[in-house]
Amino acid sequence: MSVAMDIERNLGLQPIAGVMEEEGLRAHDLVAAAEDGLTHKMVARACKGRRLTKNAKGKVRSSLEKRTGKSFKESDLFNY
Repeated sequence: MSVAMDIERNLGLQPIAGVMEEEGLRAHDLVAAAEDGLTHKMVARACKGRRLTKNAKGKVRSSLEKRTGKSFKESDLFNY
């Protein structure tokens, strides 16, 4: 079995989904606030727990911080 097959890709609902709900935000709100090519699909994958690259996580976090005016650590938003 290859290493790629051993990686769990679906990690369940992530903390970012709760943060977005608390703030009353939808995926479109983050995409609209983004300046660096964030897509609706990236936000949906982030919330559902699909693995994102470090770069994609950064884009999501940056957009969320811009929209809310709050600062977040990666560990506040993702549990992997």
